[in-house]
Amino acid sequence: MAKKHRGHVAIVGAGVFGAWTAHHLQQEGHKVTLVDAWGPAHSRASSGGESRLTRAAYGKDEIYTRMAMDSLPQWKALSAVSGLPIFIRAGILFFFPTEEPYVRDSIAAHKKFGLPTDVLTQAEMARRFPMIDFDGIRVGLYEPGFGALMARRAVLTLVDRFTKAGGKYTKGFVQPPSTSGTELHEIELSSGENIQADRFVFAAGPWLPKLFPQVIGPRILPTRQEVFFFAPPAGDRRFAPGAMPGWADFNGGDIFYGFPDLESRGAKFAHDAHGIEVDPDAQSRRPTEAALAEIVAYRDRRFPLLKGAPLTEARVCQYENSSNGDFLIDLHPDWPNVLLLGGGSGHGFKHGPEVGRYAAARLMGSAKPEPRFSLASKAEAHHREVH
Repeated sequence: MAKKHRGHVAIVGAGVFGAWTAHHLQQEGHKVTLVDAWGPAHSRASSGGESRLTRAAYGKDEIYTRMAMDSLPQWKALSAVSGLPIFIRAGILFFFPTEEPYVRDSIAAHKKFGLPTDVLTQAEMARRFPMIDFDGIRVGLYEPGFGALMARRAVLTLVDRFTKAGGKYTKGFVQPPSTSGTELHEIELSSGENIQADRFVFAAGPWLPKLFPQVIGPRILPTRQEVFFFAPPAGDRRFAPGAMPGWADFNGGDIFYGFPDLESRGAKFAHDAHGIEVDPDAQSRRPTEAALAEIVAYRDRRFPLLKGAPLTEARVCQYENSSNGDFLIDLHPDWPNVLLLGGGSGHGFKHGPEVGRYAAARLMGSAKPEPRFSLASKAEAHHREVH
């Protein structure tokens, strides 16, 4: 059957949002040019690095439960053709000191959508996951069908398949677009080249406010985040995927999270609390001793078998937090042929396939606006605490 839509779309940003949007537009028959200043999932991108959680527990936010569910088969399909795995079914365990509303709302959403989820007591978690000390924990949610996504590999595979299917990728630094006119007709690269297109998507992650300082400005705030990897004891299988899950410790809202020893890189630990505001171009990528000390203290308390485990890797990345924690997927207020796409807010990677599908449809006018993803909602929420 012939494709219904034709036209040229230029996408700025080859991270998880931009790459999946390019994929879906290409599937609809559009000519697509994908542009990135440093390369797909480069070392400073929010989509770079080793691993991301994929899970469907979102409390009362069913919109994200649905997106995670609908994204998972697309991740599995990409993983099946990637050579090395992109999706690793390790299971996901969230654990809590009290049976708070987030737990009850997540259980209700999972029942509504038919998602298999185990509600575990402290004793059941201790028996199934002996590598974790569940002192002070009352309840756990275990999602057996979810797990880890290999982030850099996922985006590189997606862009590779996009180009092999006829899409164009180019490395180029895009200048902030001119504010004149009722539509955008071209973007200019720092090299002096111009890229003309019928429609544009700007999916530039933490660089989005720099491209559109007047429109986006403080609605998206990049913060510094540090992650650490530790080697498990030699020959110890308890930290491998299948034995140890991906996990998140909800301790009164102060969340630590991590992964098993994926591909022998070490068990990963991170503190989810938003770090200091940073400039993605200027921030130091050197991990701090203070952040390492905090993680080691947490690790030794909750994962005592890793006490003294050597640090194998550390990296500094960023969240690009929207002012209300929801994604930004909306048309530019002055240019109806431009879509602004970002605000992953530390939880966006897993939703990449569905974000890309919705963004492509929103750009082409075949999807209704989602109020939570609008620019207006970010303006209204600017003075609220980010969740």
